[in-house]
Amino acid sequence: MFSPVDAVPPPPEVEVVVVRPVNLPPPVGAVVFSRLRLEGEDLAGAVRPDGVLKQVPGVSLFRRNGSEAANPTTQGLSLRSIAPSGAGRALVTLDGTPLNDPFGGWVIWSAVPTERLATIDVVRGAGAGAWGAGALTGVVSLTELSSESRTFRGDLSAGDHGQSRAAFAVSETGLTLSGSAASGPRFTPVRGDARGAADRPVDLASYGGAFRLQRDLGPAAAAVSLSAWREDRESGLAGAASRSEGASGALTLANLEAGSGWRLQAWVRASDLENTSVSVAAGRATSTPASDQFSTPALGWGVNAAWRVNPGAWSLEAGADARLAEGRAHERFRYQSGAFTRGRESGGRTSVAGLYLEGAWVGERVVHSGGVRIDAWSQGQALRRERDLATGAVTLESRAPDTSGVRGSLRFGSRLDLSEGLALRAAAYTGFRPPTLNELHRPFRVGNDVTEANPALRPETLSGADIGLEGDAGAWTWSAGAFFNRLSDPVTNVTLATGPGVFPVAGFIPAGGTLRQRRNAGGIDAWGLEAEARGTVGPVDLRAAAAWTDAEVDGGSAAPQLTGLRPAQTARFTATAGATWRPVEPAVLSLSLRHEGERFDDDLNTRRLKAALALDARAAWSLTPETEVYLAVDNLSDAKVQTALAGDGAVSLSAPRTVRLGFTLRTGSGARRP
Repeated sequence: MFSPVDAVPPPPEVEVVVVRPVNLPPPVGAVVFSRLRLEGEDLAGAVRPDGVLKQVPGVSLFRRNGSEAANPTTQGLSLRSIAPSGAGRALVTLDGTPLNDPFGGWVIWSAVPTERLATIDVVRGAGAGAWGAGALTGVVSLTELSSESRTFRGDLSAGDHGQSRAAFAVSETGLTLSGSAASGPRFTPVRGDARGAADRPVDLASYGGAFRLQRDLGPAAAAVSLSAWREDRESGLAGAASRSEGASGALTLANLEAGSGWRLQAWVRASDLENTSVSVAAGRATSTPASDQFSTPALGWGVNAAWRVNPGAWSLEAGADARLAEGRAHERFRYQSGAFTRGRESGGRTSVAGLYLEGAWVGERVVHSGGVRIDAWSQGQALRRERDLATGAVTLESRAPDTSGVRGSLRFGSRLDLSEGLALRAAAYTGFRPPTLNELHRPFRVGNDVTEANPALRPETLSGADIGLEGDAGAWTWSAGAFFNRLSDPVTNVTLATGPGVFPVAGFIPAGGTLRQRRNAGGIDAWGLEAEARGTVGPVDLRAAAAWTDAEVDGGSAAPQLTGLRPAQTARFTATAGATWRPVEPAVLSLSLRHEGERFDDDLNTRRLKAALALDARAAWSLTPETEVYLAVDNLSDAKVQTALAGDGAVSLSAPRTVRLGFTLRTGSGARRP
């Protein structure tokens, strides 16, 4: 007998894609260390991660400039204002893979638009556990937008000073795509009476894209990611510019259940840097080509593995990792009679590999955590060869001997719940950072100042401790603490002589110029206080944070002239504050304030940069729960924030007031609150 039910075709088979996590969650012992998470509204309004990190006192690039104006070689990140460095003394990762450049350790922040990110975790203190070498003052861990559900984030904006930007990130089950293109702001760093005909605007054009595919493989999960980027910069002087480009890829396998499991990751990162510099005539009337570093290809690759178990109150993790980097800088220099007359090739290879074991025990009111690791490092294949470009004759050939060593490091700490919403934590740690290929082999020039490389550099080491109180009172959370760090053998740009004069290897240094060399300069002692709080008062979300750091150099025998001085680019006091107000349902007004105390632009503390106070503002109006238009004003008060002081007395400033009008679209988990 015919039945209508028989006529209904069976439902089509639908492929069910399961998205399992491929990242180990933070270990239970992580609560004993100084940590801060930025997410959601914290990321709103910033176009690059370093802009988000301005909210955290003591977190900084080498100079006050953000990545929109800073040379790529000065974009290394450091924590706690112990001693900022162009290479950076903090490890920056994205889903476990290092973002630090394989040649110089700096980070190309424009390659990671904030639309691509879900969270930013800041861990202060040396990372002896899974982070390994490079996490000298801490770790900044970026997590990519989840692909568990359909999400879209997009931004279109334009403004004065040549600003424009388009960025997006889209995720579907198991797939994430992102891309960005931006330009500006365009402004001249040296302004006013000090400005000469040689001073030109800085400018930035950046492009990038990323792809991530994740799939379930039975009991395990796999993720493959690829990304590429490029940025072109004008550097503020006629004839000075830079170009940075690169690509990266990673493959991750994991099997995680109930906090236990394993994870295996392999990654590769290739980059290239082009950087031209000039010398500046008296009165800044003209500039003359000084060097043309026309290619700096570098390749870094590595693997890391972790295995974790959680038997009851105990948690145990064991792992291993290895990183290798090799690169060469190719340069034309010694400009005479309208042409470069010498060529230089310099570079080498570095490697570091380690094993670690870390465990934690969780009691009713207490958590104890401890870890130990051992690393083997090496630096070799060093070469510096210079030729006469007209004849091809070799004028200098230097091959530094290979060096290697083994370093042990550890960290341990405890956290005690004193009462409901109040906890005390304390931790101690050690760590180390091998010098980068850039520090070992690449000399560079800024205006008339020349800094020589040093293939004999040794790794930096840090030992320290911190203690803090943390509170959670519902509407308000807060923390306050103190730390002490001892940085031994810090890689420092040490002043050797001033021009005019002709010096071995470096050649001619003009009047007003300075000759420096990277050296391991004794040690740096730093102690400080840090505090932060955030909460809600009616329709206003508030945050405030401050850090005070007293850092002093012990130059030792390598640089006795530095003993008793403050490290270059180190501010004693920094403070940030922010307020987000929703006066009516569709409107959001926000203010962000950052203050930095005075700092010195040089190791001898002769070039003083004034204290700086900058205010940013943003007004947004939600058209729908998923869309909004906004007006963003950076440096609202048009403050003259000093970023550099040249030997001729010319002061460089960060961007003046800039205004940007934009539109955002966010759906799924990235949507705005209705």
